[in-house]
Parts: sequence; structure tokens; C-alpha cells
Amino acid sequence: MKTQKNILIAFLLNFLFSVFEFIGGIITGSVAIISDSVHDIGDAFSIGISYFLEKKSKKQPDKTFTYGYLRYSVIASFITTVILMFGSLMVIYNAILRIFNPVTINYNGMIIFAVVGVVVNFIAAYFTKDGDSLNQKAVNLHMLEDVLGWIVVLVGAIIMQFTDIAIIDPVMSICVSVYIFINAIKTLKQIVDLFLEKIPSNVNIDEIKDEVLKIDEIIDVHHIHIWSIDGFNNYATMHIVTDEDAMKIKTEVRDVLKHHHIGHVTLELEKSDENCVSKDCIVHSHEHCHHHHHHH
Repeated sequence: MKTQKNILIAFLLNFLFSVFEFIGGIITGSVAIISDSVHDIGDAFSIGISYFLEKKSKKQPDKTFTYGYLRYSVIASFITTVILMFGSLMVIYNAILRIFNPVTINYNGMIIFAVVGVVVNFIAAYFTKDGDSLNQKAVNLHMLEDVLGWIVVLVGAIIMQFTDIAIIDPVMSICVSVYIFINAIKTLKQIVDLFLEKIPSNVNIDEIKDEVLKIDEIIDVHHIHIWSIDGFNNYATMHIVTDEDAMKIKTEVRDVLKHHHIGHVTLELEKSDENCVSKDCIVHSHEHCHHHHHHH
């Protein structure tokens, strides 16, 4: 529940602030402030979308979504990321235009806006700091970026106040946007990995295989599949060859997997003399084949 309330607070703060900021950018003539506001409006929208989808992602699994709704929160983070990427490209484009046709900027106004910006975004970052979903992490990252972005603008505004080098403004704006763009691409990669069922980053399949094989009565393990729904909840399936009592083995394997952040496990147990039907599907466990030959 807390996550949702925080996201809502962050949304309102961000949205009201980005409107205020956009006006501020126009009044002061600062493209860095306008660029920040474009980015903030993008954030506010994505936080709004996150809020609704986060709510939905908390629904329990049912007959149509047997894994639950967790991926909705990932979709939210995808939309956010794409909005941010477009926003930052747009800002970079405008800033480059500005480098070629400089405009007079009201530095005092800019400093005042930047101070307010740092404070408001710091409060928003504080509210969203302890989230545990990829979505909430994304939201919090935005907040921190906003704080950083504003500190940069503030420092730049103070330097310009004293030196009157107006080009600092669009240059700052470009730096902040490039930084945001690079981060967005990283997030995008994580999201794509999830949808491609890539093995979660906090799991090492060889380690798991070794640990499972260390259990005395287990002869072999193959067809290990590990995937994640939302980057936090990991699922695994595997085939285990053993002649030992199933209950005991299952408990031991589950314990091993718990240490590897895998909560949801489905195990297929086979006797050593039974032929794995799908032995030559993807993971060729050659040792396993030879194993059979020795038995016969």
C-alpha cells in the first residue's frame, strides 16, 4: 500500500512542479530549466501510469494471469523509459539550436527556480526512496536525477550570474539529457531481458547446478530454467535424477534455491533408470546420457 501512496504523492508534487517550472523556464529564458521541465512532465506522466499499473500489479494470480499481475509494473517502467528517451532527445535538439542563437537569460530568476527545484525534488525523492519494485526504483531514480539536474542548473546559474557566459545554459541542458538518456537505455535493456525470459541478473546457473549436485543423493540435474516476472520474484523449474525419497530431496533443493532468491520452484524427479523423455531437448546433459549407459 505504501508504495502506491508514495507514488501518488510523487506524482502530484512532480506534476504541479513541472508546470510551475515550464512557466519559469519561459519567464527566465533558460533552456536548461525548460529542458528539466519537459523531463519532469515526462516523469510525472510515467509516475501517473506507474500508479495505476502498480495498483494492478498487486492483484493476486487468477485463472487468466496465472503468474499474477506483476509484469504490469514492468510495463509501466517500459512506458516511463520510452517517454524519457523521447523527452531527452527533444531537449538535446532544442539546446543545440540554442547554442547557435543565444538568448538573454534572467539569471536571478533562474537561481530562485533552481533552489525551489532542488528542494521540491529532494522531498519527492525522499518519499519514494524505499520501494521494492522495479517500477518504484525507476520512479526513485527519476527523482534523484531531478535533484542532480537541479543542482547542476543552480551551479550553472550562479556561474553565469558572475561570468555572463550564456552558452553554459544549453550545454548543461545537453549534459543532463544525455545522462538521462543513457540511464533510460540501461533500464530498457533490463526490461527487454525480462520479457525475453533471460536469466535474472542476481542468479548464476552454474553455481545453482553445483550446489544442487552437492546434495548426496542427487545423481544429475538438467533442464534448469530460471526466469523472473518483475526483476524481483524469480521462478525455476528443473529435472532431478535421484533414487532417494522425493520429499527429502525436494526440501533440500528448495533450501538451496531460496538462498538464490528463487521463491517459486517446480521440480520434476526422475529415477536413475528412467529415460528422460525430452533428454535431447535444449540442454544436452551428456554426462546424463552416459550415466544411463553405465547403468544398463
